[in-house]
This record gives sequence, C-alpha cells and structure tokens, in this order.
Amino acid sequence: MNQGQTVFAQLVELLPRRAFENAVQRYDGQHRVRSFSCMDQLLCMIFAQVTGRASLRETVTCLRAIGPRRYHCGIRGSVSRSTLADANEQRDYRIFMDTALAMIAAARLEVPTDADLSRLDANVYAIDSTTIDLCLKLFPWAHFRRRKGGIKAHTMFDLRTELPVFLCISHAKTHDLWMLDQITPQAGAYYVLDRGYVDFTRLYRLHTAAAFFVTRAKRGMDYRVIERRSVSPDGNVKTDRLVRLRGPKSRTLYPDTLRLVGYVDPETGKCFIFLTNNLTLDAVTIAFLYRKRWRIELFFKWVKQHLHIKAFFGTTPNAVKSQLWIAVIVYVLTVKLKHRHQLRQDLNEVLQILSVTILEKTPVYRVFSEVHDAKEISEVHKQLIAVRVITGQ
Repeated sequence: MNQGQTVFAQLVELLPRRAFENAVQRYDGQHRVRSFSCMDQLLCMIFAQVTGRASLRETVTCLRAIGPRRYHCGIRGSVSRSTLADANEQRDYRIFMDTALAMIAAARLEVPTDADLSRLDANVYAIDSTTIDLCLKLFPWAHFRRRKGGIKAHTMFDLRTELPVFLCISHAKTHDLWMLDQITPQAGAYYVLDRGYVDFTRLYRLHTAAAFFVTRAKRGMDYRVIERRSVSPDGNVKTDRLVRLRGPKSRTLYPDTLRLVGYVDPETGKCFIFLTNNLTLDAVTIAFLYRKRWRIELFFKWVKQHLHIKAFFGTTPNAVKSQLWIAVIVYVLTVKLKHRHQLRQDLNEVLQILSVTILEKTPVYRVFSEVHDAKEISEVHKQLIAVRVITGQ
C-alpha cells in the first residue's frame, strides 16, 4: 500500500507556511474561527483552481465526494458552501496578497532568468492591465459601462523571470495611468509601457527616481531635435534622436532630454517610434526591450484560459480580490513545481496533468515522467504507422 503524499499535498508543500501564518496573524484572519481555518480556505480555493471547478457549489460537492481523502490533501475542517462563501467574503484578501508576494519574491531568486535580459544586469518590468467583464447586477460596485460591470487587473510583470511582481484591482473605468501612482520606482530598473501610459508627469517621476522607461511615442508629440545620432543604413534602426519637448505644458512637466528611436520591424515592415529616457543603451536593445513587453499579454491570456478568474465564487470586492490573488498563487506554484522537478511539459500541460492526478499518492516527478514517456511512445507509434503506409507494409 502506497503511504506517500498525494500530488496535491506535494504541490501545496511549496507554499510559504511561515509567511502565510504571519499574514493571518497580521490581518486577524483567525478571529472567531472554530473549525474552518484560513489554510483550509486557501487549500479549497487552490483545489478549485487546479481541478477547474466553475462555482462554489461545484467545488464543495467535489470536496465532499472525495471524503476522507481531504485529510491527505491537508484540509482539516469540514467543508460547506456557506462556510467557504463567508470565508471568501469576510477574511481579508491581503492575507493571500502577502502570501503571493512572499512566494513571488522567493521564486524570482530560484527560477531561471531570460538569458538575453540577464545581460542588462538590471530588473526589467512590463506594466499593463487586463479587463474582466462582470454582471453589473451581481457586482454593482464594479462600474464599467451603463449596463455592464467589470474590473481591471493592473499588473507589473517581471520579464526576466516571467512572474507577476505586483497586482492592483480596480473597477474597469480606472485609467491605466493609475497603476504608475501605486508603484515605487526602483533605481536602475527598466519599465516597459505601451502608449496608454504616456503621461509626462508620471514619466518624469520615474526619471527622477533614476529608473528607465521604454514606451511608444504618441502621434503629434511637439518636440525639437537637439542631436541626431548616426545609424546603419542597412539596419532596422532608421533614426536615433535626442529631443526636448517644446509644448507650453509638456516642457514644464518633463524638462529633461528624451530619446526617440525609429525602428522598422523586419517581419511586418511596420515602423515604430520608441520613447525612452535612457540615452546610452544601443537603439536595437531599446526595440528589443519593447518586443519583450508582449510576454505580459501572453501571461494575461494564459491566466484567463487556464485559471478561473472570470466566474467568481463571491460578489463582494474582498471575495473577488481573494480569488484573483489565489489564482496568482496557483500560477506561481505551477512555475515552481515545473522548475523544482525539471518538468519538460509546458505550464498548461502541467496544470492539466495536475487536474487529473491530484489525489494520486505518487511522487510528482514520476507522474510527469510517465506522461512524457507515454507521449514519446505515442509519437514513435505514429511514425511507424506513417512508415508502413508509405512502404505499403
């Protein structure tokens, strides 16, 4: 008889228990709690995310169906829909936020970094937001349009490790620029932004903090050229200029020198004008940094496709924020599991395999190695069939 841990227990072993307990104590999460602890709440929500449960009722039904095996997953308290719903609505979402931030800080030191970006010897962040549509009748606080509700997840994403560093939730009417007021710029770090973040007051704040930004210039920007740098006529960089703003308002908001880099994408032939305050980095690297910004869009796409952040288990702001931060925790757990066991599968494949093997008492590496071996055998089998068809055997 296998007396080992379940796959789910091995997954949640990667949680920072000390950081979680400190967060529970900091926000008084155990106040008047009898049996269903904050850890039970977290594990139930992780179970829902990993197994793809679409509602609170469905989650509780499945947890009850596995019976005593809940204990082997680490869930000690009895599970009911009302208890889990009350916990999501009343227990401070910052418990899970602080836990996720502690996990991210540790994971950034552990997971491998992008080889190209490592040469910069500086942190590189992309800042963007994604909108999640909600029903206005169920979420009246999530103002968006006249007959539609929604929230925005403003995210700062570490491009070196492909991990979200910070997340802010607001109603969908909030402008993207609001995110720049929520962060503390790091000296020497690069912030890659799209055109929606071009606000010279906030960009100058990054500049005075000794941080660098890379974005796209808006059309009609009023400036004067103070220096034209030489570029290779055969390269993709067409122009490299140092400029000063000369608009009556903009030159006051940003009185220092800026740099405009004209770049033609070799694949599409489209011309981009990049705006940055870094005057020393070569122009090709400026364009390369902005291309890396696309990774945050892929992160949003992955989370929306593979984690449940569109159908929420509660309607209060606290319940919504708790579920979003727990989704971030699941994402980081998946990344750490893939790195710790050197899994060959993609992140979406890792999550899919976890969803069907979560109650097995098998070492994680063995589960994924068996899947990989079976996949290789299947590919070899397909090749043999193809050869027989071609040779007529």
